[in-house]
Amino acid sequence: MTDLRVPPLFAARAPRVLGEEAVPWLAALPDLAAEYARKWGCAFEGAAMHGYVGVVQPARLADGTPVVLKLGWRDEESADEPLALSTWAGRGAVRLLESAPDDGVLLLERLDAGRTLDNLPLRSAIPVIGGLARRLAVPAPASMRRHLRSEAGSLVEELPRRWATLGEPFDKRLVDDAVAICRELGPSAGELLVNEDLHFQNVLAGTREPWLVIDPKPLAGDLEWGVIPLFWNRFSESTLDERFALIVASQELDADKARAWTLVRAVQNWIWMLEEYEESGEDSDDPAFVTVTSGASPRAGGSATRTPERPVAEIATWAASR
Repeated sequence: MTDLRVPPLFAARAPRVLGEEAVPWLAALPDLAAEYARKWGCAFEGAAMHGYVGVVQPARLADGTPVVLKLGWRDEESADEPLALSTWAGRGAVRLLESAPDDGVLLLERLDAGRTLDNLPLRSAIPVIGGLARRLAVPAPASMRRHLRSEAGSLVEELPRRWATLGEPFDKRLVDDAVAICRELGPSAGELLVNEDLHFQNVLAGTREPWLVIDPKPLAGDLEWGVIPLFWNRFSESTLDERFALIVASQELDADKARAWTLVRAVQNWIWMLEEYEESGEDSDDPAFVTVTSGASPRAGGSATRTPERPVAEIATWAASR
C-alpha cells in the first residue's frame, strides 16, 4: 500500500497554523508520499500520524525493515533537520536512511511512538535527556544555516519592535533584559550543534539504544540555548528552581548562561504566542485566551496535542528575577 491518508485533524488545522500556503501542500502530500515510497522501495502500513508541522507514515522496506516516511512543512527552523540527523548518524538520535530536503521528505528508522520520556519519572527522564543533549552537542557542520550569533543579533532589533507592535503587552523590563543578554552573549555564542526543540515527547524508545531523539530543530550555538523546552510540560512534578537545577546538572551547563538564554527564549515565545493569537482574530477577553497564553508557542517545543501548562510569563519572570 502506498496511499497516504492525511490525518483529518492535521488537514483541518494546518492552514490556520501554517498559513494558506499549506493548502496546496496538503493536497500534494498523497502524491508526494507515493512518489518517494516507490523511489525508496517501501510499502505503507497502518494509519499516518502527525505532529505540529508534518505527517509521519509507518512503512516497511522490501526486506521487512520497519521505517517511517516523514513529510514535513519546510521552514527555517526545520530546514537543517536532515543535516543534523546525518551528522549524528544514529548516535543518540533517530537514524536517517534517505532524504529529499527540497521536498521535506525523510525516510527514518521506526521507533516506538507509544513510548516517550513522558513515561519515565521526571527525575529519571531529565538525566536521560541531559545525556542525549551532551552527546548531540558535537561541532556544527559548516553548512548549518542557523547560528545563534546571528539569531541573537536579529533579536536585538526584532524583540522591541514586535513587542511595541503588539501594544506593549507585558513589562518592558523583560524585553530590555532579553535584548541586553543578546548583545552580551550573542557575539561569543558557541558553534555546537544544538537542538532547540529537545523535550520529553521528542525522545522515543528504540531498539539500538534505549532512547533516541526525533524531530530536531538544529542551530549552531550554546547548549544552554536548548534548556527552555524542558519547562513546557509535566509541571506539577517540580518547581521551576528544582527543574532548572536538574537540567543544569544533567547537561553540565553554565547556570548563569542557561538562565539568561531561557529568559530570551521565554520573551521570544511570549511575543510569538501573542502574535499568533492576534492573527487568529480571537477576542483577548475570551476565557480561551487564558488557556492560549498560559502555554508556549509550539515553535518552541510545545506539544502538538495539548497546550503546555506552564505559563510562558511565569518562566520569563522567574528567569529575570534570578
